[in-house]
Amino acid sequence: MRTPPVALTIAGSDSGGGAGIQADLHTFAAHRVHGTSVVTALTAQNTRGVTAAHASPADLVRAQLDAVLDDFKVAAAKTGMLGSDEILELVAEYGTADRLPDLVVDPVMVAASGDSLFSGDPAVYLGRLGPLATVLTPNLPEAEQLLGRRIDGPDDMREAARALAAYGPRAVMVKGGHAEDAERSLDVLWSEGRMIDLDAPRVATKNGHGTGCTLAAAIAARITLGHPLPQAVEGAKTYVTEALEASAEWRLGAGPGPVHHHHGRGSATR
Repeated sequence: MRTPPVALTIAGSDSGGGAGIQADLHTFAAHRVHGTSVVTALTAQNTRGVTAAHASPADLVRAQLDAVLDDFKVAAAKTGMLGSDEILELVAEYGTADRLPDLVVDPVMVAASGDSLFSGDPAVYLGRLGPLATVLTPNLPEAEQLLGRRIDGPDDMREAARALAAYGPRAVMVKGGHAEDAERSLDVLWSEGRMIDLDAPRVATKNGHGTGCTLAAAIAARITLGHPLPQAVEGAKTYVTEALEASAEWRLGAGPGPVHHHHGRGSATR
């Protein structure tokens, strides 16, 4: 087998194994990409919620970044939970120095359970990482926080994607999974001057823990494998939809469980 390409995740740890670093590494492996990691926070969480979180010291985050980037040829990186302004600034420092190629920014600020995962100012977050992002992937609540306004319906989602793109990311994907729609799951992608609707049937399952992390990691993995940007995003959405379908009947924990990351679809073949 040829040497696998390398991707990097900069995110928090999920002790329940469904989101964060754990979901990202599962997703990289499913795509036959070697995953490296920088742990920005430790959390105590399960399918029912987050009971504790502690940000990693900034000097330890820096040491992890240097350890990975000085030894591995990272082809793409993605961020998840950063936790604090200090870590945000550190990641921005490395991105500005062109040490984080093809950065996929998943602006993790609030857990699905409602628990806060970022203590800083959303406007500062957008101003620092927006210009460095190849793809920015907020869900509806995150897009509302970043823009400071409500987003209601598909037309608002498209306008939000354009507004976020003005901050510098090459592409913006606004995810509509939090919209109250029993039939369809609509995401919108603004990429290279085009608006693309990514529509799929909504999967009937409570097991959606970590879908945002998984999607961003799948985009990064596909970019690592050389997929053009729009196709990388579209393929990642299909991968997550299939992962939701494959885990629809799982009962891991008492709350929303994880998706099936290793459901048999690797991007090496599609």
